Amino acid sequence: METAVTDAPATTPCAAPKGRPREFCVDAALTAALGVFWSKGYEGATMADLTQAMGITKPSIYAAFGNKESLFHKALDLYEAEKLAYTREALKQPTARAVAEHLMRGAIDAQANDCGPSGCLRVITSSACGAEGESIKADVMKRRASSQAALVERFRTAQTDGDLPAHFEPEALTAYIYALVQGMAVQAGSGATRADLERVVDTSLAMWPTR
Repeated sequence: METAVTDAPATTPCAAPKGRPREFCVDAALTAALGVFWSKGYEGATMADLTQAMGITKPSIYAAFGNKESLFHKALDLYEAEKLAYTREALKQPTARAVAEHLMRGAIDAQANDCGPSGCLRVITSSACGAEGESIKADVMKRRASSQAALVERFRTAQTDGDLPAHFEPEALTAYIYALVQGMAVQAGSGATRADLERVVDTSLAMWPTR
């Protein structure tokens, strides 16, 4: 699962707008849309899939969320706020090793869950986007870059504190962690078990750089 360490916006309450009230809960509809995008990716999700899952008509989707692209951006915000909250907590861990472990174990919890699709929405989307989803892919990559920058900064702080050997490059270590997490996301989406992913994390931590 790809990590996200930037603050994500909170979900919108189920409040009816002025005038004629909506006959559906915006939050519930957005959660349903997230499930469709997470399962099928941006391009794989059709408007028919979305209307069926959300339980509303196409005009209602446009009125409440805008077009398909706008709906996806809102679903991705929700995904980062709820499913990737562990990434923000990871940066608060006391050591660089603890940061990495919190990220990887949190990724397993998100990727190998029993109550939703497997894998990572951002990895699924960025790896499957064609011409139709170029703007979506660009947004995902921008979010990824922001997440990586925050992790690089955390590892630099660890070096300053003497917690991480000086000869290790924070950028390279961040790329390594992301390669592991993204690889686990692909494996989870292909049927890897929690035990399989735990072994990857355990092996990675056994090779963690120490002074």
